[in-house]
Amino acid sequence: MQHWARRLEQEIDGVMRIFGGVQQLREIYKDNRNLFEVQENEPQKLVEKVAGDIESLLDRKVQALKRLADAAENFQKAHRWQDNIKEEDILYYDAKADAELDDPESEDVERGSKASTLRLDFVEDSNFKNKVNYSYTAVQIPTDIYKGSTVILNELNWTEALENVFMENRRQDPTLLWQVFGSATGVTRYYPATPWRAPKKIDLYDVRRRPWYIQGASSPKDMVIIVDVSGSVSGLTLKLMKTSVCEMLDTLSDDDYVNVASFNEKAQPVSCFTHLVQANVRNKKVFKEAVQGMVAKGTTGYKAGFEYAFDQLQNSNITRANCNKMIMMFTDGGEDRVQDVFEKYNWPNRTVRVFTFSVGQHNYDVTPLQWMACANKGYYFEIPSIGAIRINTQEYLDVLGRPMVLAGKEAKQVQWTNVYEDALGLGLVVTGTLPVFNLTQDGPGEKKNQLILGVMGIDVALNDIKRLTPNYTLGANGYVFAIDLNGYVLLHPNLKPQTTNFREPVTLDFLDAELEDENKEEIRRSMIDGNKGHKQIKTLVKSLDERYVDEVMRNYTWVPIRSTNYSLGLVLPPYSTFYLQANLSDQILQVKYFEFLLPSSFESEGHVFIAPREYCKDLNASDNNTEFLKNFIELMEKVTPDSKQCNNFLLHNLILDTGITQQLVERVWRDQDLNTYSLLAVFAATDGGITRVFPNKAAEDWTENPEPFNASFYRRSLDNHGYVFKPPHQDALLRPLELENDTVGILVSTAVELSLGGRTLRPAVVGVKLDLEAWAEKFKVLASNRTHQDQPQKQCGPSSHCEMDCEVNNEDLLCVLIDDGGFLVLSNQNHQWDQVGRFFSEVDANLMLALYNNSFYTRKESYDYQAACAPQPPGNLGAAPRGVFVPTIADFLNLAWWTSAAAWSLFQQLLYGLIYHSWFQADPAEAEGNPEARESSCVMKQTQYYFGSVNASYNAIIDCGNCSRLFHAQRLTNTNLLFVVAEKPLCSQCETGRLLQKETHSDGPEQCELVQRPRYRRGPHICFDYNATEDTSDCGRGASFPPSLGVLVSLQLLLLLGLPPRPQPQVHAHASRRI
Repeated sequence: MQHWARRLEQEIDGVMRIFGGVQQLREIYKDNRNLFEVQENEPQKLVEKVAGDIESLLDRKVQALKRLADAAENFQKAHRWQDNIKEEDILYYDAKADAELDDPESEDVERGSKASTLRLDFVEDSNFKNKVNYSYTAVQIPTDIYKGSTVILNELNWTEALENVFMENRRQDPTLLWQVFGSATGVTRYYPATPWRAPKKIDLYDVRRRPWYIQGASSPKDMVIIVDVSGSVSGLTLKLMKTSVCEMLDTLSDDDYVNVASFNEKAQPVSCFTHLVQANVRNKKVFKEAVQGMVAKGTTGYKAGFEYAFDQLQNSNITRANCNKMIMMFTDGGEDRVQDVFEKYNWPNRTVRVFTFSVGQHNYDVTPLQWMACANKGYYFEIPSIGAIRINTQEYLDVLGRPMVLAGKEAKQVQWTNVYEDALGLGLVVTGTLPVFNLTQDGPGEKKNQLILGVMGIDVALNDIKRLTPNYTLGANGYVFAIDLNGYVLLHPNLKPQTTNFREPVTLDFLDAELEDENKEEIRRSMIDGNKGHKQIKTLVKSLDERYVDEVMRNYTWVPIRSTNYSLGLVLPPYSTFYLQANLSDQILQVKYFEFLLPSSFESEGHVFIAPREYCKDLNASDNNTEFLKNFIELMEKVTPDSKQCNNFLLHNLILDTGITQQLVERVWRDQDLNTYSLLAVFAATDGGITRVFPNKAAEDWTENPEPFNASFYRRSLDNHGYVFKPPHQDALLRPLELENDTVGILVSTAVELSLGGRTLRPAVVGVKLDLEAWAEKFKVLASNRTHQDQPQKQCGPSSHCEMDCEVNNEDLLCVLIDDGGFLVLSNQNHQWDQVGRFFSEVDANLMLALYNNSFYTRKESYDYQAACAPQPPGNLGAAPRGVFVPTIADFLNLAWWTSAAAWSLFQQLLYGLIYHSWFQADPAEAEGNPEARESSCVMKQTQYYFGSVNASYNAIIDCGNCSRLFHAQRLTNTNLLFVVAEKPLCSQCETGRLLQKETHSDGPEQCELVQRPRYRRGPHICFDYNATEDTSDCGRGASFPPSLGVLVSLQLLLLLGLPPRPQPQVHAHASRRI
């Protein structure tokens, strides 16, 4: 077998030496040494420069934010509240008006159009990926808020003055994107104006539930939610509680910590979490699922619930927010005030706020609940029906904002958010936030107002930050990344969410973006702590197609981005320390090399694919490379490579590599007969963006990415020494390869390493494409006792004395070449040729398992948290879709329900449901304003295999009793191949479990175990949870809404008639929000 292995190695090496042209290409680079310079990437200087550029970019946004926040506070302070204000008095652009007017059944059309709504013209703007109007702001008001209420009209009145400040900001910084004021009343005013992205179903967007608003409106929170599940809590009331808890969880961000418990006579956590855990997406999902399993029984025991909650908050042995501490209790009512518990745990300092929620329709005395909240710096809320859930589970933020408002300028600090999806179509953004405070006083000599007016935000698109990072000087495997205090990536080449949820930020941890190891844990910790650092590590990296894992060396360098919570890192392979910079000052040579890009030269010089890069501003992009090349050539006929509108570095390198690869054709490829060695094509790809495939006809079957930096073969060749085989990709579920017209090939590639003046770099990759069928025959000959293909086969039988081989004895012996990922490359079995490219366990599960068990292969498992899956049918647990519940008949017939403060809220939602006919089946993503969403995010488990510790020849027996199999395995030198010769299985008794490589749907790692070893993080460095001057007297002591008989009768009649009402203003629990 070793003899066969040597023959295989020599054949592969011979072909690559003759046709690959590695040595010849080195000589070509040296012959053209005067046409380029070798530049050095200095990691520390690079990363500090990029960090400084990002800091400058964000600082410009900070200055704009401060101007807006100051102006807003002054405008509101100067504003005079108007009790008799009417809709006709306010002129503004309602961002949802166009969609409503286009719908003849819309509520606004039914009740008559209002003169207060502007009609605007819009122009397409590529910066916003939207149609905008720079002369106006737009206003978005949540569906469940009556836009004609006095509070809303006054809010619209004073915020109109922000329009001029928005425009002045844009004049000073034309790169500004969305400037937004999110009001505590729910009104959003943003600039420039653009129509709202109306969903197909009901629009549930509320700015107060956006990640950026929540982060800007309060300091981090430690929250314990306790839910009364005594026997009196049943039916609709229990459903309301479950939904309320889920809505409450949605008000928490990754800076917050939470636990949820149920109680009757005893208290117990609803999930497997026994202590406070980070309120990240996956933990909140566990809570939401667990809450649906709550069952009502027993008697009410407030003492058990509160003691459990206080014990949770006093546990200092765990990671937590260490800022605002609060208990949220949901109950249907009770008599006990548990004063002794508060005296023991919370008085006199009252460091824990208590919020109480009276849920459902009942006749209990709510005084004890009010007293609990008022005695512990909290607030009392009533949730009589589904319409009251959303508003009353988010208004506690107003109370938490009091210490911020009272802290004044000290609290006016800009915070930068996690990455999230912009609701208006910008894609992934981060937002700078700044709270806006109410500076008015309730009267002469009165205390300062302690209400937060809202949050000011300015978006920064991730693409704008990426533009500040070096693109092509770092090579195919070098990159820049950035993380925040949670360890979540802001920038990373692997940050590619397939689908996004508008209600949640995009939270990909650095250790999930890459393959985790101890070195990366240390780097992540150092970056979170705001340190500088540099470290060279050996680590594992996935290939672009996620089929392979390579063990590589990488240099990590990192620095903090000042004035932000971000840290920036740079990753460089050792071979990317240097790079080539073309210097084509000779215009005649420029023209000569450029001619080799013309399609007319392809027949003689081979087909050229050019990387679709941004060579010039006016270059039209296209996914079709032929069309892109045509656009490029047309532009180059109008401008020169030295034009100011073009990237001279990219253009010069592209043209230089065009000439260099053409010389490879001239010196090597053109005079060789590819058919002699059964080659379909030869090729070269370069850092400069050229992929040249010879002969021209081979380009018809070329399926690799025209951008070498995005081609798996290119990146893997740079990271591996020797020849890298890449069989055609085959999915187990797809039909076998079709071996027709000799078009199926196996790529073999290798990097070209240059050494110039002691500086080593790898600027290109060359290779060949083997004819699969012809090389399968050649493989049998090379693994036989014949010396050459023309020699007659020597038959080995019972009477003859000769060694068995892979050709003559193919009925008894299985001979295969498998690559380092475990994929079949070649086989001596004709019936397996169409399985080339499949994971070998799908071809011979028994043999692949033996190779794994004998350490030829090692397995690496990881999770992809950014995958997209087909939507799952809704389950029957808990409430109706979207986290709200369909009201029962009892709800409709109950007078108290119709006269609650939430009656209009729900009624309007019901009207929208009738209009869209599918409210009850609405998809959450569509409801949040994303009509294109058809898939949901999910977790996929990935498994890759790579060569283990065995490097030499190895013999073993697969023990299956009478069906035992002997096999031999040996690595082929200077390749990524394993040569295996095995006896064919004699019977089916050897069949064992099959190793899986295909990506599979998963719930991810067990969350209950993960929270026991949380990853390192740091919360924001500021905390405002206490102020001695806080007035806690406003604590929800039963602000009521007297029912109007006229309104009640109208609602009942309109319900029967199916006509939308003209609702009365919704009375807000916060009467003091008058402005």
